[in-house]
Amino acid sequence: MNVQFNRVRSSLLKFGGLALSFSVLANPSLFGQIKPAPFQPGERLTYDVSWSVFQAGTVSATVQRTLQGTKEKYAVVTTAHSQGFVSLLFNVDNEFRSIFDPKTLCSEKISKKINEGRRHKQTEIVFDAQRKLAILDERDLTAPHDPPKHAENDIPSCVEDVVAAFYYLRNQDMQVGKPLQVAVNDGSRTYDVTLDVQAQETIQTPMGQRAAIRVEPKVFSGLFKRKGRTLIWFSNDEEHLPLRIRFIVAVGPITATLKSVTHIKD
Repeated sequence: MNVQFNRVRSSLLKFGGLALSFSVLANPSLFGQIKPAPFQPGERLTYDVSWSVFQAGTVSATVQRTLQGTKEKYAVVTTAHSQGFVSLLFNVDNEFRSIFDPKTLCSEKISKKINEGRRHKQTEIVFDAQRKLAILDERDLTAPHDPPKHAENDIPSCVEDVVAAFYYLRNQDMQVGKPLQVAVNDGSRTYDVTLDVQAQETIQTPMGQRAAIRVEPKVFSGLFKRKGRTLIWFSNDEEHLPLRIRFIVAVGPITATLKSVTHIKD
């Protein structure tokens, strides 16, 4: 049971980045002129996360406006909380804050506050486009006297973190049969990920029936060590809302389902 739960726990935590586990972003130069983003500050997406028949937790992602010096940026604050049966076995209380340029949608920084069972750490990754470096600093809060981990890795001029990825992808033109190539970095090496745009489908959601586009990022060979598949259903409209995200692993499917879209005063 412990071995199986450890596998489930590892899979559930991938949703922490909307816990959400995979980055599917492309370099803007691949797409030509960038069109207006289909999201604005104040948008909040709320998800229910389930593991097989169990309610596993909730995830929310809120777009905010922020200033970096004199330049306006977008920040997405993502929270992930376990609940129910899963919370009894392993408590999760995470917060990610991703900052990206609203014009290019390239990631500039991500901060993570991670509280998962006995694991407590803070991570910051800065994406320095001019120096083409990802600069990671990470501290284990259970060992406050230990020096923080520091690493620097080469990146292209535009990469995405695990949160900003979804927002960049929402701005892309998704056509069935035309795969996207994406640059992904989460503090270590950069992975070039292929995203297959597979089909148009109609799916049932808590917000009613929605026309959707199903895509599958090919991420397990690099970003994740565990075998499995990831499927994402985006709304087939200008908003490209991530309606459903399914993580298919040996211990059973883990699914994040969009239950509400709200707009709060920025």
